[in-house]
Amino acid sequence: MADFRIRRANPDDAPAVVALRALVYPYLVRGEASTRKMIAEPPADEEWTAFVAEVDDRVVGWVSAYRNIRTSEADFGEASLLHTHPEHRRRGVGTALLDAALGHLRVLGVRRLRTWALTEALPFARRHGFTPSREMRYSALDLRPAPPMPVAPPDVRLLPFAELDPHRLYRAESATAADEPGDVPSDTISYETWQHDVWQNLGLDKAASTAAESDGELVAFSVVKRDGDRMWSDYTATLPSHRGRGLARLVKQAALHRAAAGGVRAAYTSNDEANAPMLAINARLGYRPVAAQWSCLRELA
Repeated sequence: MADFRIRRANPDDAPAVVALRALVYPYLVRGEASTRKMIAEPPADEEWTAFVAEVDDRVVGWVSAYRNIRTSEADFGEASLLHTHPEHRRRGVGTALLDAALGHLRVLGVRRLRTWALTEALPFARRHGFTPSREMRYSALDLRPAPPMPVAPPDVRLLPFAELDPHRLYRAESATAADEPGDVPSDTISYETWQHDVWQNLGLDKAASTAAESDGELVAFSVVKRDGDRMWSDYTATLPSHRGRGLARLVKQAALHRAAAGGVRAAYTSNDEANAPMLAINARLGYRPVAAQWSCLRELA
């Protein structure tokens, strides 16, 4: 059995990290440039770090660990996207990566944390003290042929992000994020964190990402992050006071149409299984389920 070593990730790991992710999670979308920036320039307040596992100088595993600064729950952390190359599983690599992540979180004073596990990885999560909490559905849509551009109601304008002030988009997201289904509320997203995660993300497609404006107010939006001919619908939402008007489907279909016109051929997204309205919208748009993951929680002594 080949020996492995655990070390902190560095920006030059980006190509190997993306290749490994594509093998384990082919429905996730994050390119090399965006991954390099994520490793090199994480938000300062998160105290983010990542670890890789190496065998013969080849990256065979990954995990990141950080303080969740998007929620009002104190001392909540994340051990994110723990995964190991299929050929190197059941050799202690995953456990060693998790131990490294937990060690980092303990130093930060994290008291409760979340990780995500594929259904087949739930026994691993349980052995390490995690309790499965919520199911996340991952879905895919072939954009050949492209969905038609929807016709907006007379009082609604469909605008690409490229034409918008980012402060307006931040306010719209802040107004919609707090009631998103999840283990903890996303209710303390600062403008600086949002700008780092969304507006300055190297994968953000500002020509395809679309917002709906009504009476001078941004009332719905759909965020597109792209890598080559693949895209990720990062977040689609409607202000609470404007729900029930079909605006979420409107902006998402417009974003998909614009992305396809720009050369995107496959779209991916994820939704909490409790988010029935968005799951219904995706089904009507033609998305098909491709995978499921579970959020898993544990206390950290």
